[in-house]
Amino acid sequence: MKADLVFINGEVITMDADSRIEEAVAIKENRIILVGSTLEVQQLIDSKTEVIDLCGKTLLPGFIDAHIHLVMYGLNQLAISCKAQNITSNEDIKQELRKKVQTVPKGQWIRAWGFNETTIKENRYLSIKELDEISSEHPIMITRTCGHISIVNSKALELAEIDANTSNPDGGVIERDANGALTGKLIEKANMRMNEIAKYTEVELRQAMKIASDHFVQAGITSIHEAGVSDTDTYRLLQEAVKNKDIAVRVYAIICTLNNSHEFVGKMLSAGVLTGTGDERFKIGPAKIFTDGSSTGPTIATREPYTSNPNDHGILYYSEEEIYRVLGEAHKKGYQITVHAQGDRAIEMYLNCVEKVLNEHPREDHRHRIEHAGISTPDLQDRMKNLGVIPIPNPPFPFEFGDIYVKNYGERVNYMYPVRDFIDKGIICAGGSDAPVTDYNPLIGIHTAVNRKSSSNSEIGVNQKVTILEAIKIYTINGAYASFEEDIKGSLEVGKLADLVVLDSSILSQNNTSIKDLKVEMTIIDGQILYKNEAVVKA
Repeated sequence: MKADLVFINGEVITMDADSRIEEAVAIKENRIILVGSTLEVQQLIDSKTEVIDLCGKTLLPGFIDAHIHLVMYGLNQLAISCKAQNITSNEDIKQELRKKVQTVPKGQWIRAWGFNETTIKENRYLSIKELDEISSEHPIMITRTCGHISIVNSKALELAEIDANTSNPDGGVIERDANGALTGKLIEKANMRMNEIAKYTEVELRQAMKIASDHFVQAGITSIHEAGVSDTDTYRLLQEAVKNKDIAVRVYAIICTLNNSHEFVGKMLSAGVLTGTGDERFKIGPAKIFTDGSSTGPTIATREPYTSNPNDHGILYYSEEEIYRVLGEAHKKGYQITVHAQGDRAIEMYLNCVEKVLNEHPREDHRHRIEHAGISTPDLQDRMKNLGVIPIPNPPFPFEFGDIYVKNYGERVNYMYPVRDFIDKGIICAGGSDAPVTDYNPLIGIHTAVNRKSSSNSEIGVNQKVTILEAIKIYTINGAYASFEEDIKGSLEVGKLADLVVLDSSILSQNNTSIKDLKVEMTIIDGQILYKNEAVVKA
């Protein structure tokens, strides 16, 4: 048997059980048929074999992002980006909004995303008055970078039937000023509800999904764990897009909607669609609900007050009993379960529920997860280990948000997304970007896990630094483990899916401080080269 595609003379990081570094890989159809020396692989070459000489460059398993929002990221590409280089002030944002007003029909939504009041010149949110001055005939919504807070104009509030007499939803805040007037700022569940009002069309959703998939493939991502969509229709469209190959990355779809997540979980439980249902391209993931808020908002639920505000402990979406009721039923029926939990208080509540359901209905190899696991103190780490829970930290967060974390949580940054502690305690953790909250590029996540410095070069919990190979592991084989798929992907081994990524140089020879500057040269999914960075290849 001869190979269809081979890679020779490379730094082949296998991520197998022995962490072998080899030279070459051979592929037949969509499977790996040999991993070894260049000489060994050359025996499988004939006139039809495509041969790629790596010239010492790194070949890795395709990156697996274990917590990302493909749909949300794609939709954001259709909106104004407050992270664009030309936007440094609220005046810049207003200028972009005015441009949109000139092109968008009256009554249709104008959206912006990625807003961060801590990095904008004025260090404040836009006011409802400022947005109303831009347009009273278009609903306007500006979403904060965390995705948990937004600022809207009066037209948007009108469409959502929110006025000065509207009560705060449980787990959310409709902000009012000192006189009781609406400010347009919506926090947590109030923001999630507005997302439902500001719906996109099916045409926009399909376009967004393809854009996101293309961008992810270019970053070397071959599999994702979709962390939650807006509604059930979007969940259906996601499956259709995979089937129609508009989405090239493999999808492990977490059962979750961004608002009233418990309702969607209930529907899926009633339908009997179990975790693991699907195939190698699309599978149903764990049942998930939100428990608290955003690490940068800040709105996460903490056991001790915020360092920045001694009167604030954050926001909880559900009581411990409610978490147990929803996810306990899911566990009982055989589902993998997980929660969005950033603060130590929220993490503790969830672990209490996991402990209770495992005592009542023991199950081996359940692989229950915690999305984010933001402030994971040693006592919580020990409980994760004892309960067999898989944390899904966000390695790139300290790079973009580290300085905010120091301000809001002080010394607790030493236990935020604590990958070093997880590894040392034998806790399997998998890395997720949570894009579009921050950059989806796995190399930035690996870089930050290795260096633990913010973009301003401040140290953010340097006690949690890991090695390059350890960082790669959480973006490859550990991601596969978190979705029960380590037998088919996540490492370069014979019989596994041919999902690979080529970097433009050797990552193991790289200075730790320049890992983020590496580029993806090629991405292979199912044995097919889906992306080739021609500029890098020619160089």
